[in-house]
Amino acid sequence: MSSSNSGSNEAWGSRIGLILAMAGNAVGLGNFLRFPRQAAANGGGSYMIAYFIALLLLGIPLMWIEWGVGRNGGRYRKGHLPGMFAALWKHPAAKYVGVVGMVVPLGVMIYYTYIESWTLAFAIFSATKDYWGITSQEGMIGYLRSFQGLTPAGGTEYHASYTPYAFFAFTMLINIYVLSKGISGGIEKLAKIGMPILFLFAIVLAGVVLTLPAQPGVGATPAQGLEFIYAPDFSRLGSPGIWLAAAGQIFFTLSVGMGSLQAYASYLSTKDDIALNGIATAATNETAEVVLGGSIAIPAAVTFFGVAGAMQIAQGGSFDLGFATMPVVFQQIDKTLPIGNLLGVMWFGLLFFAGITSSVSMLTPITAFFREEFGIAREKVAWTLGAICFCIGMLHVHWLGHGFLDEWDYWVGTFGLVLVAITEVIIFVWIFKPENAWKSIHMGADINIPKIFKFIMTYVTPIYLLVILTWWGKDEALPILLNQRSAGSSSPVSDVDMPYITISRGILVLFVIVFLFFIRTAWKKNGYDDRKGFVEIDTNRAES
Repeated sequence: MSSSNSGSNEAWGSRIGLILAMAGNAVGLGNFLRFPRQAAANGGGSYMIAYFIALLLLGIPLMWIEWGVGRNGGRYRKGHLPGMFAALWKHPAAKYVGVVGMVVPLGVMIYYTYIESWTLAFAIFSATKDYWGITSQEGMIGYLRSFQGLTPAGGTEYHASYTPYAFFAFTMLINIYVLSKGISGGIEKLAKIGMPILFLFAIVLAGVVLTLPAQPGVGATPAQGLEFIYAPDFSRLGSPGIWLAAAGQIFFTLSVGMGSLQAYASYLSTKDDIALNGIATAATNETAEVVLGGSIAIPAAVTFFGVAGAMQIAQGGSFDLGFATMPVVFQQIDKTLPIGNLLGVMWFGLLFFAGITSSVSMLTPITAFFREEFGIAREKVAWTLGAICFCIGMLHVHWLGHGFLDEWDYWVGTFGLVLVAITEVIIFVWIFKPENAWKSIHMGADINIPKIFKFIMTYVTPIYLLVILTWWGKDEALPILLNQRSAGSSSPVSDVDMPYITISRGILVLFVIVFLFFIRTAWKKNGYDDRKGFVEIDTNRAES
């Protein structure tokens, strides 16, 4: 494949590497933890109807739009949203609007890598049978809380206080090492290794779970677990909450609104297909989520705890399901089939690979910005960013119990994704014009996208996004901002947590200010004329 970003000597080594990396960016923890929990808690089959409608009207159109925005930016050697927006909209404000595409991926990467480190830790705990003998849901929740440093007074502590810090540091080190090796030398290689392992582990786990017999005293089967997720309750389709939950999951699962898909696409030329590749990426992700993600955790929980027990577990949260329920299930399986700890390694190993193939992409647009605008070497940018992420990430580890991470998860990992998405739709489709956007997506295309999607991208997707943004703004963002409720629960922010919430938000605001400064500096340094735009580079030149 050729590189449009020839000035930085970056290119994808192969089409399969590109698709696996794009899919790895999309396939993350949400596929196997958040999706089954959301489906079970929001009406099962009714949720799936709303989910697939959101996929068609939001997910797939946004996937094409982000590939289009990214590849168009690559024509001008811009692998970051400030440059991409300035290339589409020749206005002085465009580059500053793009700051959302810098703050969101940085913020998400920091706390996401911390959560990712839990999966690595629990894979090792499974291999060593460290939690073996803790056979109740409540006991495993206590074990998880101990690892997180959240053991209540008088509770049992299973881990040394340094344990979560050590695993976070090691996980961050792996991420930055891969990032420092570049597109084909680091990210693509990781995807080619990690994605096949992920799918292998998921297929084996799904096969074991779906063939489990009914357990004595429970009587439920894996088939009832699938019915629990997918059987529709049409009366619930009238609830706006289901539609908002489904739309939110689409953002999580496809990693749209992050800025990383655009950065990956910037390393393509106008001769490279993005129409078919975009669909292939979405299909790979949906296979991981719907077919495999929906066939492991909830069916396993139903088999060992019954439908009522699984419902209660699903209401408890994604982390309790993945980190507390599944270890209990593996120990139960081990009684009749002595491979419980191996299944634990595979489960948490699959979560780790799902996490790291996503997290390594998140700093790509910021790395591209400093390389392209300031000429700083990739390795230096990567390790400097890594040091910053590590230091700020330590606050998430240390202040987890004070809502520090919950704030970021909402403002950059939920609300921020929709903000980026609606911004890029307005700029790419409305300002750049629908005809130009449609033509851009079809450059080098191996398929013709059905024309109905042009109408969807122009009208349906932006309206859908506006509704979500307005609804979340009224029902969630404003109450959270005013501290009427915390980002992690429905209760108000306590006086004890208030200082930590203030610091958490202050760092995000500082990110915005710092990136705005760097954007302004870059434009002045390089003498860009906002009204004239950039000079197009040779989009067909191979990597040198």
